[in-house]
Amino acid sequence: MQQEVFGIASFRSRQQVLKFEGALRRSGIKVEVITTPRDVSVGCGLSVKFDLGDAQHVMEVYNQLRPSNLIGFYRVERTNGQRTITRPL
Repeated sequence: MQQEVFGIASFRSRQQVLKFEGALRRSGIKVEVITTPRDVSVGCGLSVKFDLGDAQHVMEVYNQLRPSNLIGFYRVERTNGQRTITRPL
C-alpha cells in the first residue's frame, strides 16, 4: 500500500492559483498545480500542491500576498493513488 501525503492551497479562481504558485516558486518552495480533490468541491478545480514540511513558509508567503478567493489550506492523504482523505490544515 502506497500513501502520499501533501498540502494544497485551494482557490475559487484559476488566476489566483497561478499567481500564488508563482509567488511560492519565487520564494524557493517546490510546488505544482494539481486538480483539486473532490472533497474540496468548491472552486475552480485547480490547487497548489506543496510539501507539508514547507507549510509554515507557504503560510508566510500567503500572509504577505493575501491573494483573494482562497478557499483554504488542506492536508491530503492519498492511498494507492485513488482513495483520498482531505482535512483542513
